[in-house]
Amino acid sequence: MISDWTGIPMGKMLQDEAETTLSLKQSLNDNIKGQEFAIEALSEGIQTAKAGLGNPEAPTGVFLLVGPSGVGKTETARAIADQMFGGERFMTTINMSEFQEKHTVSRLIGSPPGYVGYGEGGMLTEAVRQRPYSVVLLDEVEKADPEVLNLFYQVFDKGTLNDGEGRTIDFKNTLIIMTSNLATHEIESLAQQSKDIDANIVAEAIRPTLNQHFKPALLARMSVLPFMPLSDDAMTDIIHHKLGKVSERLKSHHKLSLSYQENLVEFVLGNCRLAETGARNIDAVINRQLLPQLSTQLLVHDKDDAHTTIAVDVDEQGTLSYEFS
Repeated sequence: MISDWTGIPMGKMLQDEAETTLSLKQSLNDNIKGQEFAIEALSEGIQTAKAGLGNPEAPTGVFLLVGPSGVGKTETARAIADQMFGGERFMTTINMSEFQEKHTVSRLIGSPPGYVGYGEGGMLTEAVRQRPYSVVLLDEVEKADPEVLNLFYQVFDKGTLNDGEGRTIDFKNTLIIMTSNLATHEIESLAQQSKDIDANIVAEAIRPTLNQHFKPALLARMSVLPFMPLSDDAMTDIIHHKLGKVSERLKSHHKLSLSYQENLVEFVLGNCRLAETGARNIDAVINRQLLPQLSTQLLVHDKDDAHTTIAVDVDEQGTLSYEFS
């Protein structure tokens, strides 16, 4: 495929970039629950850049997503890569906790001539060189050494970065998303005080904490977006969304419809409350408890073509049951 050779997506984005950009907000809201403020700000920022009204020298966007674990920060980056560029293969994820020492900067841009590793390319610069239209996800960015973060001044300002071989790598068509768990306590405390607190107020309240970890000049180049703790309503929406995906796979592979009551949703939600890991535990509960038992039932009834529906129920003791009809 041409996109594989060039790193330029020939699918969704280039078929109708304007339509894709305009539908981004709705697409993100369909997949990311409980983060309406952040999604609106992301969508507006990307639309501004795509309309040619942003800084033409800078990347498409530079966003810092701040909040507790399991509330949708990384999932948002994945959803944007899928919607804007055609899939997760157009997303480069770098765990910045691996760059806590100054000398590790060479791993991002490649070693200079005369040093071990010269010619191999840096994990950041080589990824963008091969896929110039992409999402760059810098996970746990606060854990990187300040000297490593200094590397990004030029990227955020000029949209370019020189690699270890002296090549100029163009970042202007990338979307840079950073995630951080900084200020989680402050965000959770403000959310407890008011369920409907203005996210702009939250963003200002957490700025002193962010200033302790990032140089003000670097922070000024980022759009800071707080991600709030997920309400039970948002978690319920996510559970329904995940179970909907299971239902789609059942229909596709087994021609069966999935039926369940709200007690199954409450069962999954209850397990997530116990774990306190946000939406991350939804996948764990579904993958470790629901799907193994469901797959056993499917294999047992594999030869019976008369069934069109499988109903999943859960009793007060948390025992799952399955009934074909």
